[in-house]
Amino acid sequence: MKHLILGTAGHIDHGKTSLVKALTGVDCDRLPEEKARGITIELGFAQLEIPGKVKFGIIDVPGHERFVRAMAAGVAGMDIVMLVVAADEGVMPQTREHLEICQLLGVKKGIVALTKSDLVASDWLELVREELRDYLQGSFLDSAPILPVSARTGAGIDALRHELEKMAAESAPKKSDGAFRLPIDRVFTVAGFGTVVTGTLLSGTVRVGDELEILPAGISSRVRGIQAHGGKSEQGEAGERLAVNLQGIEHTAVVRGDTLVPPAVYRTTRAVDVRLRHLPSSPKPLKHRSTLRLHSAAYEVSAQLILFDKNCLEPGEESYAQLRFSAEVLLLPGDPFVLRSYSPQATVGGGMVLDPAPPRRRRRSAEALLLLEAAAAGDETAMISRMVASSLLTGVSAAELVNRTGFSAKRLATVILPLLSSGEVVQLTREPPVYLGAESFSALKAHLCKELELFLLQHPLKEGIGKEELKNRLPKRSDGRFFTPLLAALEKEGKLLAERDIVRTPANRRKERPEESGISARLELLLRQAGCEAPTLKELAASLSLPEKSLLEHLNLLARESRAVKVKSDIFHSPAAVDDIREKLASFLKANGEITPLEFRELTGLSRKFMIPLLEYFDQEKLTIRVGDKRVLRRP
Repeated sequence: MKHLILGTAGHIDHGKTSLVKALTGVDCDRLPEEKARGITIELGFAQLEIPGKVKFGIIDVPGHERFVRAMAAGVAGMDIVMLVVAADEGVMPQTREHLEICQLLGVKKGIVALTKSDLVASDWLELVREELRDYLQGSFLDSAPILPVSARTGAGIDALRHELEKMAAESAPKKSDGAFRLPIDRVFTVAGFGTVVTGTLLSGTVRVGDELEILPAGISSRVRGIQAHGGKSEQGEAGERLAVNLQGIEHTAVVRGDTLVPPAVYRTTRAVDVRLRHLPSSPKPLKHRSTLRLHSAAYEVSAQLILFDKNCLEPGEESYAQLRFSAEVLLLPGDPFVLRSYSPQATVGGGMVLDPAPPRRRRRSAEALLLLEAAAAGDETAMISRMVASSLLTGVSAAELVNRTGFSAKRLATVILPLLSSGEVVQLTREPPVYLGAESFSALKAHLCKELELFLLQHPLKEGIGKEELKNRLPKRSDGRFFTPLLAALEKEGKLLAERDIVRTPANRRKERPEESGISARLELLLRQAGCEAPTLKELAASLSLPEKSLLEHLNLLARESRAVKVKSDIFHSPAAVDDIREKLASFLKANGEITPLEFRELTGLSRKFMIPLLEYFDQEKLTIRVGDKRVLRRP
C-alpha cells in the first residue's frame, strides 16, 4: 500500500480542521486552548485510508498568522496539499501566504477545497470559483480541481475523497534509499513508555532497535517503538508519518526542530549556500546582511543573509546567497526553505539549499558563482569538479563531498570516476580518500621543486635535501599525506630523484668549485694519514680553520662521492682504511666463523670509540650479522 502525506493550508476559520474531521472522523484540535478559542494553534494529525490503495497521513496546520511557524513545520514532507478556502470569504491574507510557503517548500501537487459551500448561493459559489482560478494561475495549483464541500452537511466529501485517490495514484512514493532523517515537529510523553516524538520521515528506513542520534545536540538513543500512520509497526519508511518512542531520553532534552538520524552520518552546519527567490509580493528589497527567520522542515532559526553578487535583492528577483545561522542546524542539498522577516512578520522569500557546508567565500567570487550554478542546474560532474578545485591546496575528503552534495558514497564514486580518469581531479590518499584539483596538484609539485632549488642554493655543498625536511616544507594548509604521491609523480616526470632519505635533482651531480676542491683534497689527505684512528670533527676543523658545521658538509660531500666513508654521523674514515679493516674481518670470519668485540679490537687495534661504530657499519653494509654479542658472515 502506498503511504503519502496530505496537508491542509489556508486562512484561519476557513474550516480546515472541520474538513479533516469530515474526511476521517478525527478532531485534530487536541489542546484545551484550541477547544476554548475555536482555532488551531498547533499541528494536528489524522489518518485517511482508501482500502487497498493508499494510506494518507494528514497534517492539519494552523491558519492564524501568529502560528505560521507551526504551519511551515507541517508543510515539510507533504506530498499533496489541500488548500482550504471558505466560499463565503474567498481568498484571504493567510490563503496567499500559505500558498507562497507551499510553493517555496517545493509542494508539487494539490487540490482546492471550497468549504462552507452550503452557506452561499450557487451563483456566488461559481463567482468565488472563478476568482480562485484566476488567483491560482501560474502556481502549482493552476490546474488543480476546485471542489465545493461542506463539513456540516457532508456535501462533496465523497467527491473530495475520490479526487484524492486519483491524485495519490499519480504521486510517486518517496525513496527509501539513503540514511533515515526524521525532523521532529512534536514531543510528548506517554505513561509507561516515556518520550515520544513525531515527524514525517524524509528519507531512508528506521526500525525498532536502531541506534540513533538527535541533532544538533548529538544525543544518543535507541528506537523503542514505532507507530506509522497511527498503527504499531516494526519499521518506518520514507514518506510515512511516524511516532517514535525513544529509549532513555527525557522529553525536555528534545525540542521541535531537532532531527533523528543514524549515528555519525550527518553533520550540522551554521552556514549554507542557497538559491534564493525574493517574493514579488514582498514590500521592500532584501538587503545584504539582513537578519531573517529561516523555516525548513521543523526548524526555525535566525539567519543573516549574505548576498554574493549584489547589495540588495528586489522583490521578484532571484540570486545566489549564503545564510549564516545563530545556531547549528541540519540541512542537506535540495532542502527547501522559507524566509520570513521579523518586522513586520511576513514571508519574504525562500529557495533551495545548494551547499550545506560551504567554505568561506569572497563576495562576488566568480568561482563560487560557477559552483552554485552547477549545483542549481543539477550538473553533478561540474559541481564535484568545482568543489574539489575550490579546496585549493587543502584538498577535500570523500566524506566532506558526501556531506556537501547529499550523494551516497556509491553515487559519489560514480560521479567522480570520469574526473579521475581525465586527470581533472587527483586522488592523493586511499583511506580516507582525499581529492585535489589538477591545478592545485601541479602547484604543489612546482612548490616542492622550488623548495629543492632554494635548499641547494642555500647549501651549495649538499647534493639534495632530506625527505622529511622537504615534506615539512609543504604549505601549512596542505596535508603531509600528500608528500609521497607528489614525490612519486615528480619522479615519474623525471623532475626529482629520491635516493634513500635524500631528494635531489636528476641532473648530473654537482660540480665541485675550485675553493671546495682544495678543502676536499686536504680532508682526504688528513683521513688517509689518520688511518683507522679517524680524527674527530674538532681536530679536523682546527686543522682546516673551518667551522664544524661547514666541515661536516664537506665530509658528507666526500662520503656521497665515495671519497670518504661515513661510519657514524661524526666519524669518517678514508676508504682505504675501511677496506683494509673489511678484508681483515672477512678473512677472520671465514677462518673462525664468528668474532666477538674483544677479538675485533685485537684484530684491528682500534679503541672502543671506533670499534663499535665500525662493527655496526659492517652490519648495515650486509657484511656481517649480529648474533647475541658476536658477529658472523651474512650469507649472500
